[in-house]
Amino acid sequence: MQTKNIEETVINAEGLILGRMASAIAKRLLKGEKIAVVNAEKAVISGKKKSKIAEAKEFLEVGYPGKGPIHYKRPDRILRRTVRGMLPYKQPKGKQAYKRLKVFIGIPDELKGAKMETIEEAQAKKLTCSYFTVGEFAKEIGWSGE
Repeated sequence: MQTKNIEETVINAEGLILGRMASAIAKRLLKGEKIAVVNAEKAVISGKKKSKIAEAKEFLEVGYPGKGPIHYKRPDRILRRTVRGMLPYKQPKGKQAYKRLKVFIGIPDELKGAKMETIEEAQAKKLTCSYFTVGEFAKEIGWSGE
């Protein structure tokens, strides 16, 4: 069994700000890098928890089931969708870049021994305002927390 693809970069999302991390990942994907993000539920969202959740619940009411738009509630899907919003997704280069991204909740067995990176400019310890994790956010909007 092969442990992982050698060109794949593994990024630990624990304690990283969601938007800043997503923009850095989007840039790297467009350069042709393959990226796997682990611990998606431990990434943080800055701002007041109550207002962000109210905003999300209002957004969840938009659309029609089965037709769209699709609203994700799992932390890995939320992170993946955030990165997609920072890619030129409707262009071929954006679609190819998006296919090079993998996002996981926790650390899967095949990536346990892999060397993990972090993104310095996205560290949450630089925040002076309140923040909460993507996992907490997902549970508030309806994720069962597998």
